[in-house]
Amino acid sequence: MADRVQNYKNHTRLLPAFHFFVLPVLLVNLANAARHLWMMPTRSTAFALVVAAALLMLALLARVQAVTVQDRVIRLEMRLRLRGLLPPDLQPKINELSPRQLVALRFASDAEMTDLVRDVMDGKLTTQKEIKLRVKNWQADWLRA
Repeated sequence: MADRVQNYKNHTRLLPAFHFFVLPVLLVNLANAARHLWMMPTRSTAFALVVAAALLMLALLARVQAVTVQDRVIRLEMRLRLRGLLPPDLQPKINELSPRQLVALRFASDAEMTDLVRDVMDGKLTTQKEIKLRVKNWQADWLRA
């Protein structure tokens, strides 16, 4: 992993087994169940469509729950990190940062964190994308769900 460099352009995470196998298979299964219901409308084919939709929903909810837990951990980690980095005037404002802002700030180095947080608090940076694009010294995060 030392050879890989993470930056704004390549920081998103795709989980190949999920994104390129599980989701496509479940989507095709849903379409196939809908086709069967269209061709032969019975209670059995209707129930097969409901089960196919439930399986797809299960996969999506599992992913959303994993990412939600990850974001909660990042929020806690960043609040602790900011308590050690920010000057006294910004300390009371740590809890004003939104979860999305904290998630975006995690890629910033310690040296640039104070200036970024000030810009976020002043309303100069409002979206995750704006925050991430301002990071000069990207701190890679390879351990994501």
